[in-house]
Amino acid sequence: MKTGNKHGVIRRFISYYRGHLPLFTADMLCALMISAVDIVYPLMARNALNEYVVPGADTMRPFLILISIAVLMHIARAACNYFVTYYGHVLGVYIETDMRHDVFTHLQKLGFSFYDKSRTGKLMARCTTDLFDVVELAHHGPEDLFISLVTFIGSFIAMATIDLKLSLMLMATIPIMVFFVMYLRKQLNLTSRKVKESIAGINADIESAISGARVAKAFTNEDHEIEKFDNGSRRYLHAKAMNYKAMGKFMCGMEFFTTILKVLVLGFAGVLIISGRGEMTSNDLFVFLLYITSFTSPIRKLAMFTEQYTSGMAGFRRFIEIMDTDPEITDSPNAVELRDVRGDIEFRDVSFAYSEDGRHVLDHISLTVPHGKTVALVGPSGGGKTTLCHLIPRFYEVIDGAVTVDGHDVREVTMRSLRGNIGIVQQDVFLFAASIKENIRYGRLDATDEEIVEAAKRAEIHDDIMKMPEGYETVVGERGITLSGGQKQRVSIARIFLKNPPILILDEATSALDSATEAKISSALERLSVGRTTLIIAHRLSTVRNADEIIVIDETGILERGTHEELIKLNGAYKLLHDAQNLLYGKE
Repeated sequence: MKTGNKHGVIRRFISYYRGHLPLFTADMLCALMISAVDIVYPLMARNALNEYVVPGADTMRPFLILISIAVLMHIARAACNYFVTYYGHVLGVYIETDMRHDVFTHLQKLGFSFYDKSRTGKLMARCTTDLFDVVELAHHGPEDLFISLVTFIGSFIAMATIDLKLSLMLMATIPIMVFFVMYLRKQLNLTSRKVKESIAGINADIESAISGARVAKAFTNEDHEIEKFDNGSRRYLHAKAMNYKAMGKFMCGMEFFTTILKVLVLGFAGVLIISGRGEMTSNDLFVFLLYITSFTSPIRKLAMFTEQYTSGMAGFRRFIEIMDTDPEITDSPNAVELRDVRGDIEFRDVSFAYSEDGRHVLDHISLTVPHGKTVALVGPSGGGKTTLCHLIPRFYEVIDGAVTVDGHDVREVTMRSLRGNIGIVQQDVFLFAASIKENIRYGRLDATDEEIVEAAKRAEIHDDIMKMPEGYETVVGERGITLSGGQKQRVSIARIFLKNPPILILDEATSALDSATEAKISSALERLSVGRTTLIIAHRLSTVRNADEIIVIDETGILERGTHEELIKLNGAYKLLHDAQNLLYGKE
């Protein structure tokens, strides 16, 4: 993962303007109009004072014409200011929307291993709060920089036409101000990044605390969660205080520099006029002082731009950290669509580890699962049963060997077509905070209401749904919290019925249920398995005794394989598991 050098980051930031060039151009033209009025108006005022504001003048017509032009100019300036304020912010929101779309789309491409290492709250911050500062930079950055440069250069040229000596004196102070800006910019950048990191940590803590609220209450650890949150808040408070301290030094220094210039000009010009060595009139001095405001205003804007830049680019760098995270598993360049799947699965000398330098979870596993057969994987926790099944849809990539479906190496077919032919029912069911109908429809988004009802009936959840106040429109709450464990499991089974895949993976789908619910779900799963290649990961051996083949696996590899009766007669590891469960649950 790399974010590139400074210039590369800026180029990537600028690239988001390409899709909105007409609006950006109009925004810059309006900004140019605002700067032009600020530069021209003091010159018009000088001309009016010197030429037309003369006691006893014959006519006021030229002066009134000049004033009318000035009024029209400021009306145009106000209209441009409205455009910049409104459409400039709209431009920023467009860019923010584009960035949020890009980062969310990229997150959808990242694999299981990325989410294994990432906290949800911090990922949410990359999609939300980090982009708020980016949008401020996207709107105000180019606009403020452009207005500042045009106004600064224009004001200096105008002041030089009034008095070159005074103008050069003002320019002599600029290097001091630039040195000051550069000196504090690094500190601002550092403190801004720490604020981003701390608020991301708070988001992660909140997400974790809300998701685990029931666990915290069950263990009466609410005070512990509050303390964890307060620690994160204190880190944020400290980071924010340091950021404001650096900002305070910066803004205080800028305020001093911009106000002291007026005193210096007044003092220097006054000495020249009083001593008779200067050619400046009192009118010229008045106009020159007007230009001081135009001259210092860009410096203020540049100071604000520096603050926006450091804050916005800190958020943008965190954004591109995600964008530059390459998916560990992608389609090969020559990947083909997997069509007309029968369901023959083969593991050829497969090895796997969750990290390159970690121990192998699977070591030289070879296994064949013929189409239409049911194969059960049993054994101790941590033996690699779930990992083995996750290699089939390429949730993880093998280190050595190959996994094939119908003779096709899964690395040589498109992941969309591969995963589209595999259905997974897990112990930990995830349901969206939507209606039951929408959760079932997730199995096939174009399914009709009739097909959804039929899938629910086959999963034996239809009767339960019809007893609910709103039937299929009942909202299940966050992660399906309003449903029982058995109901959630049957909704997930209905989802698979709707998907109708030729390959089925049942990952301890009934292990956390009571016996009555387990029997009902087992009946639905048996119907679901008919005619499909089915891999069952099971803890309770009673759920797999009718499998075509049972594989006993632990961290050393495959220990035994055969039917239930064959493995009992073998009097090995499976028999030990069987006897142990008889003691726990009664004779099966």
